[in-house]
Amino acid sequence: MYNDRFGRAPAEKKARLVLNILFLVIGIALLTVGGETLIRGSLAAARRLGVSPLLSGLVIVGFGTSAPELVVSVDAALSQRPDIAVGNVVGSNIGNILLILGVCAVIAPLAVRPLALQRDAVTVIAASVLFVVLVGGSALARFDAVILLVALAAYLVWAYTTERSSAAPSAEMHAAEGNEVSPVPRSVPWTIGAVVLGLALLIGGSRVLLTGAVGIAEYFGLSEAVIGLTLVAVGTSLPELSVSVLATLRRHADVAVGNILGSNIFNVLGILGLSAILQPLPVAGRILQFDQWVMLATAVVLLGLLYTGRRLSRPEGGLLLAAYGVYVALSFTLFA
Repeated sequence: MYNDRFGRAPAEKKARLVLNILFLVIGIALLTVGGETLIRGSLAAARRLGVSPLLSGLVIVGFGTSAPELVVSVDAALSQRPDIAVGNVVGSNIGNILLILGVCAVIAPLAVRPLALQRDAVTVIAASVLFVVLVGGSALARFDAVILLVALAAYLVWAYTTERSSAAPSAEMHAAEGNEVSPVPRSVPWTIGAVVLGLALLIGGSRVLLTGAVGIAEYFGLSEAVIGLTLVAVGTSLPELSVSVLATLRRHADVAVGNILGSNIFNVLGILGLSAILQPLPVAGRILQFDQWVMLATAVVLLGLLYTGRRLSRPEGGLLLAAYGVYVALSFTLFA
């Protein structure tokens, strides 16, 4: 068990790398399928219980697409891997705006109604600022977690009370989110089965993905924060990608952007709040120095783009994708 004179890794080490990459891919696949299955089962249960389309879109679809991030970050926190727990959320929020909305805008320009998005866009910025303030001491303590969860509850109450009028543009948008996910189970057994299967796939996928991610980080000598901010973050964001791309192809730009904004709000306030209340989370130095500011900057840039031109054009989508490429390059080089 030693490297040869050319510095090549032994066969066993390479085989372990291949196995970890396979774990990562399988974990992402399980999380993606599990997230989609859980959303469909939850929507079916909501319709059977008479939950309004508005609440279904706002909570089940808007936040349900973040289920993979939730399971992975909670699992990582309980496994004493805070860099992956925090990096997954921060990296997902960056990727949601730069990567996913960039892809959607390149597919078709996103003409949006600022009135339908103004509350959520401002809340994303406020949540990012709150994160920066709370981790000023380099960690998220349980008290910080309570603040995040209270802020999430306040947002949900605010959102629902301001959207009870079906004529509100934001109400129309969130109600339409539920229609982007189809088909949903019709019978009670299939509904229960979809929810249970979705949860099982999410939990299993989280364990497999964490095993692969940690192994890859160890092989290349990278920090777990880097892996969490990039590979894990992109993998857990695939449900947001599928819903937003589908909405874009159907020319529902408000839904595409609104899904991302809702996911980013839940990522910071809900996922980090729940993770930190279960296990206080120290925050990696590179996140404090670099990534949290990128997350905040992307939220501000998105708000500016939506309000100045009231649309995301293809060139702007290309710029978002280029910016994400630069961010990933810096993550693996200057800030590795």
